[in-house]
Amino acid sequence: MIGWALAALLLAAPAAAQRVEGDRASAQGVYEAEVPVRSQAESERETAFARALAQVFGKLSGDRAITSRPGIGQELRRAEQYVDGFDYRQDESVGASGAPSFRTTLVVRFKPDDIDALVDALGLPVWPQPRPKPVVWLAIDDGKGPRLVGLQHNNVARPLLQRASERGYRLGLPNGSAAEQAAVGAIWRGDTAAIARLSARYSPPMQLVGKLYRGGAGWKADWIFVDNGRVLSRWSEEDVDARRALATGADGGADALIKRYAKATAPSQPVAQRIVFSGVRSGGDYLRLAAALQRMSVVRAIRPVRATADRLELDLDLLTGLPGFRRMADEAVLLEVEGGDELTPVYLLR
Repeated sequence: MIGWALAALLLAAPAAAQRVEGDRASAQGVYEAEVPVRSQAESERETAFARALAQVFGKLSGDRAITSRPGIGQELRRAEQYVDGFDYRQDESVGASGAPSFRTTLVVRFKPDDIDALVDALGLPVWPQPRPKPVVWLAIDDGKGPRLVGLQHNNVARPLLQRASERGYRLGLPNGSAAEQAAVGAIWRGDTAAIARLSARYSPPMQLVGKLYRGGAGWKADWIFVDNGRVLSRWSEEDVDARRALATGADGGADALIKRYAKATAPSQPVAQRIVFSGVRSGGDYLRLAAALQRMSVVRAIRPVRATADRLELDLDLLTGLPGFRRMADEAVLLEVEGGDELTPVYLLR
């Protein structure tokens, strides 16, 4: 018990978490996210909304580099319009010195239908649900010999479990029976066959096998991801912070799952589409139209073609073609009055 207490301090796992008022708030599912904030000020919250939306995009797609995709940055800047609700939580942690510290977390809930429409319009890849819950077979050696991290030691594994949640899936821990405790040697050797046999009682037949130990000036983690007896990936990470080294297991596990199961799509190339806009009678109308088009993240370029008394014909480069444009057009500003599969669409500027 003393050894596990030391491990918990070294990992700086949260010792307790509580709401200032009411029940404890936490993110549930892929359309919710948790982000740390420095305060509850409005300016801080607006920035946090963008980080939370980026996390949701990452959960839905499984892509760690999702923010580099075309159109994402533009949507992150207006993340607030997709927010369904939010709450704050104050977490208490105990550092290596034993002194308590507090961190404020913003829990954000987004509108699922709006997010789904946005993902569709931007042509993002989607990691299908339901998603598997692999079992983590983790051994930690803090200098007193390796020990299994079982269900009763979930606080020690919290950085790993939390990072998996941020990536859009969950990890489970073994119960920690005597037979499982005795499997520490197999974990340390990387004997995936022995671990797979021991894990047969759990479902699905997926294991994340890892060992965390002192290495150089910090910590080193070695990981193996196994699916139905087949090794999908092996990797190692080093970090001065044990929590960050531990979290790398969740990232590698997610990457292995996505590579095998996600419906990956190549980045979309913009599609040129001619569209006629009516009701453009003045310079002010033109500026309103230009502003509306620039707010649409599917619009990548605008090229004027022809102008008449109250109509403007434009060639638009659209990230996901006309269907994406139709999904993102705000009917309060642009109303489609003519169009079809064979006709040039006509939109009325309201």
